[in-house]
Amino acid sequence: MPLKPEFPETMLGNSKMIASKRLDQLWTRLERDPTMKALYSDFLNEYESLHHMEEVKEDTDLDAGYYLPHHGILRPDNKTTKLRVVFNASSKTISGYSLNDLLYKGGVLQEDLFSILIRFRKHIYAFTADIKQMFRMIELNESQTKLQKILWKNSKSSPIKVYELRTVTYGTVSAPYLATKVLQQLALDEEKNFPLASKVLLQDFYMDDCLSGSSEFTEFETIQSELRQLLQRGGMTLHKWCSSYSPTTAQEFPLDRNSEEIQVKTLGMIWNSVSDTFTYKANVNINHSYTKRDVLSQIARIYD
Repeated sequence: MPLKPEFPETMLGNSKMIASKRLDQLWTRLERDPTMKALYSDFLNEYESLHHMEEVKEDTDLDAGYYLPHHGILRPDNKTTKLRVVFNASSKTISGYSLNDLLYKGGVLQEDLFSILIRFRKHIYAFTADIKQMFRMIELNESQTKLQKILWKNSKSSPIKVYELRTVTYGTVSAPYLATKVLQQLALDEEKNFPLASKVLLQDFYMDDCLSGSSEFTEFETIQSELRQLLQRGGMTLHKWCSSYSPTTAQEFPLDRNSEEIQVKTLGMIWNSVSDTFTYKANVNINHSYTKRDVLSQIARIYD
């Protein structure tokens, strides 16, 4: 993680106390909601089983580093991820600083959304996909894992355990930059082996979302095949494939959803792969007296 030289790690005060308090508050909520409790436990059990986090041994300095408070956001309408766990790297320590205060955000490396979408509209054969758990496929330097500690317990009355997150973590301001930098470096390293996929990885990705294609069917198939192989070189997997040419997608790149589904969400929009159209979904309460702030908030949700 890119640390600011003017803010050394020693400026971080104790953060364990606030993380412990938030964990107690979280368990109060989980006890009231068995569904969320099961999803939360499954999420962190998977995190540990995949070695994306490791328990800290008792003989280490448990107060050193930074503790990330965490909470969950239920998304019952989401077909793939019903619960999103958010790690709060902006939580202030007793010194008044947070981990995010000490980090550079990093620059924007990928092309802007408008360019990606305009190029996507030109393809006769188009497809979308995204990288499964992209941040968690990128290991963090071992010297910095102490800055990504969390507290967890298996029940409200169980003893608290300390873990260190070993991969790039959603919630830190540098995570998007680190992830896109890794993708671009992977594309450059493998350019000779996968020339078409390398170009797509550099031009047609926005974070973990891919919107690409070709006007030639043979090239279209080659891009899909190369992309899978190229990302596997970096330990990553593309999933949620959806294509405007359904026969090849159904055979070689099956959707992770219902095979009959033709609409997928990408870049905050909904793409219908059959009609090849984009739509927005907005939930508006018609029995509401709107303020200027409400209007601006609704616009931001749709177009941001």
